[in-house]
Amino acid sequence: MSEEEKYRRVYTGPNTNVQYLQELFEKSGIHSRVRNDFESSIRAGFGSTPGQVLLFVFKKDYEEAVKIAKTTFPKDFDNA
Repeated sequence: MSEEEKYRRVYTGPNTNVQYLQELFEKSGIHSRVRNDFESSIRAGFGSTPGQVLLFVFKKDYEEAVKIAKTTFPKDFDNA
């Protein structure tokens, strides 16, 4: 299993929200990983959607992480 296959996306949103969720996850013993495509695209010389950061957790922690994220930012999950 590749490194990427071990993770599942929990949340996409502003960097400040992602940082806050990471703190909450850490307090719950959940390891998380951030992917910022905008930062990467700037370095590579092309554009992307600014301000949207992706937050991933190990698949085994996904359900608990989603509960935390939905409780913390319920409006971001209204259409999900």
